[in-house]
Order: sequence, then structure tokens, then C-alpha cells
Amino acid sequence: MSKFLSGIETIGNKLPDPFFIFVYLAAFVMILTFIVNQFDVTVEHPGTGEELAIKSLISGEGLQFILTEMLSNFTGFAPLGLVLAMMLGVGLADKVGLLETAIKKSILSTPKSLVTYAVFFIGIMGNIASDAAFVLVPPLAAMVFYTVGRHPLAGLAAGFAGVGAGFSANVLIAGTDALLAGITTEAAKAIDPSFVVSPVDNWYFMSISTVLLTLVGGFLTEKVIEPRLGKYDGDLKKNFEPVSAIESKGLRNAVIAGLAYIAILLTIIFWPDSPLRNEEGGMIPSPFLSGIIPIVLLFFITMGTAYGVTVKKITKSADIPKYMADSMKDMAGYIVLIFAASQFIAYFNWSNLGTWIAVNGAEFLSSINLTGIPVIIGFIIFVSILNLLIFSGSAQWALLAPIFIPLFMLLDYNPAFIQAAYRIADSTTNIITPLNPYILVVLAFMREYDKKAGLGTLISLMIPYSMVFLVIWVVMLFIFGLFGIPIGPGIEMYL
Repeated sequence: MSKFLSGIETIGNKLPDPFFIFVYLAAFVMILTFIVNQFDVTVEHPGTGEELAIKSLISGEGLQFILTEMLSNFTGFAPLGLVLAMMLGVGLADKVGLLETAIKKSILSTPKSLVTYAVFFIGIMGNIASDAAFVLVPPLAAMVFYTVGRHPLAGLAAGFAGVGAGFSANVLIAGTDALLAGITTEAAKAIDPSFVVSPVDNWYFMSISTVLLTLVGGFLTEKVIEPRLGKYDGDLKKNFEPVSAIESKGLRNAVIAGLAYIAILLTIIFWPDSPLRNEEGGMIPSPFLSGIIPIVLLFFITMGTAYGVTVKKITKSADIPKYMADSMKDMAGYIVLIFAASQFIAYFNWSNLGTWIAVNGAEFLSSINLTGIPVIIGFIIFVSILNLLIFSGSAQWALLAPIFIPLFMLLDYNPAFIQAAYRIADSTTNIITPLNPYILVVLAFMREYDKKAGLGTLISLMIPYSMVFLVIWVVMLFIFGLFGIPIGPGIEMYL
């Protein structure tokens, strides 16, 4: 296993930055469309029946498209606005310290018998704060375990596994939901230009996953990981400052503000002839679900502002946009990556190459009877392996979605269901890929308690979580699919 992981690390380190991966892919698509175009290849669009030719990007028409549509490809890319809007609210809550205080308070105030499960639950929920959870939850969990007389590395392992392997799960709509839904929507347009995948389309599945993974992760920690580590006899190397009185008051006021916001929202929803319900008075579909990102954005702004004012981090109105601007600085790398990814996907779709691959791929899979459960399992395994080489979930999905979403749509699978399958594979191997930049951060935390700890120590602790989570999650997905249980509002396995 050590040699295998070292090999993965070596190969992965030789890959270019994700930005350049998309630049090279865009160039490859240009060359490929030029070659295929020479053979007058056509494909019948499965939705309209129109005969589509593979258009060359290396042509007068292609050059016009590349230059005139470059900005619209970028600014019109669905995930860009969704994620940036979401991060305005979440970023404000993070920068004023609300998220850190909420995590500390939740874990530190938990009864000893439930500490393990609290760590897992908070770790999974921590993806609201995106990657910040990787550097906050594991060391705090280690400290909590030490304080209650348990092995700190078991706490650190539980925290890291919750944040990493459970990264896609949550009971709230998070930035991950918005980001992946936007990419999936863009990919689905190759088959149906009007198709939309909403950020809530995986909500039921991911909410239940949060509970299930918390229970499974807690059980693994107490029955497998902690017994293997034995009794800890080292010395404490680091202390965390407890939550102060003013921070507790800020958290209380934030919760009150959040509950008031929810009460107002529910009042509007259930008001007669509510503008947030559809014409029949239902919720699927409805303006409420379509506007879930602005609703969540305002929720976090409300709570973040209440906390910031209480702890005196917000003393004037100008402080609010300042903290929002600070959070946008953290998104600079994402914005740059999206510019390259949006061009690649636009080239892929404009050339009709994606439709051609999807139609022929679907016909091939049907001809060898590789449909149903086997093809989904094959897809999950493929993504799990690829995730060892490409850590960024958004970059990987932007790469895979234009190929697999149209293909699976032609096999009658709902794109949102395939997106859920992707999220399973991407999350469960986050904690065992050497290319996860936070592995080294967590390893540094480990060495505060065990100076002999190495990468192999950490990976060996993570493998049980990764493998068990993968199996449990796949079984759960197919229970939803086979019994027609919605994975989100009105969303089932098939179209």
C-alpha cells in the first residue's frame, strides 16, 4: 500500500496545475475537432432529431466563436455566480469568527459519551466553511479527545475523516451543492438546452447521508481506530483557547437572528397565494427552490452580521462589505480555474463533440448490456481512482461532466443522480490521496502528539473510513434508486 500510494503521489505531482489541464484540454479539443471534421462525421441529436456535424474550432467559424464568446462563456458559466453569491454570505460568517465559534462550542459542550459522534457530525457539516474545516476540526477534535482521557490521534482521525470523506454530505445547502449543480446543468445542455439541475437536487440524499456517516464513522472510530492506537502516554503539546463569554453571546444572538429569519421565511411560504410557491400551491418546482441560493445567502448574512455586531468585529455598516471582500480574495484561485474550465466546456459543446461521444458511448454500453447498476458502479470506481490524481472536486467534475452527463442522460439516468454518484466517489477517497494538500497539514498536527507519525500512519488510519464509507454510500444510493426514493425534491434515479 505504501508503494502504491507513493506511486500515486509521484504521478499526481507530475500533473500540471488544474488551470493548465483545462488549457491543454481545450487545445486538444480544437485539434480533435479539426481532424474529425475532415471525415464529415455527423450525429443525430437525441432530443431534436437534428443531424449535427462535428464543427472544427480550427476554422473561420471556430475562430469567431472562440473570440466573440470567450467572455460570455466565462460570465455565463452557471457555477460562477452560484458559488460567488453563496460565498458572500458564508465568507462573512467565516471572517467574523461565527463558524469557528459554532464548531468549538458544539464539540466542547458535547457529553463525553457522544463526543465521537459530535466530532463526525461537526466535521461533515464543516464543509459549509469549505476547506477551512480541514484545518479547524481535526486539531480541535484531537484536543477534545485528549481532554476527556482518550487517544488524541483517534480524535484527529475522526475529525479528518468527517471533513474529508464526508465532504459532500450536509443537512444544509452548501457551496458544493451550488458549484456541482451548475457544472451539471452546463453539461446537461448538450442533450436538453432547457434542463436545469438545482442546488437542492441531492438534498434528501445528502441529509440522510450526514446522519448515516456520522453513525458509521463514530462506530469505526470507537471499535476499530481507537483500539488499534491503544492508550496514549504522550505529553500534551497544544492548547486551544476556550470560547469566551462574548463569543458565546455572539453565537446566541446569531442563532436567534437565524431562527427569526427562518420564521419570517416560513410565514411567507405558507401565506395564502405565496409568491414562493408554484401556481398550484406546491413546492416542486417553485420559486422557493429556484431561489434557494439567495435565500441561503441572506441566512448566513443575517447570522454573520448578528455575531459580528455582538463581538464588536462589525462596528459600522462598511465592515460588512469589507469582510465579504476578504472572503472573495480566497476565491481568486477558483475564479481563475473557472475561466479555463468554462472555455473547455463551451468548446466541447459548441463543436458537437460531446453529443457525438455521448450518443455513441450510450449505444456501445447498450449493445454490451452494460447498463443499470453495473455501469453506475463502474463510474463510481473510475472516479474514486481518478480522485487520487485530481484532488479538486470542482476541477474533476468540470472535466468529467461534459462526457458522462450526456452519456447517462441518453441511458435515461437523471443528471442529478449521476452527480450524487460522483460526489460519493470524490468524497470517500479525499482522505487517502497524497495529493490532498491538507494531508500534510493534518500530519503536522499528528506529530504534535506523536513525533514518529508519518504519511503511512495517517493513511493507514484513513483507509477503513474511506473503504467503509464508499461501500455504505454506494449501497445507500442504490436503495434510493431501486425503490424510487427521491434524492432531492422530485428527483429520482431515472428521467
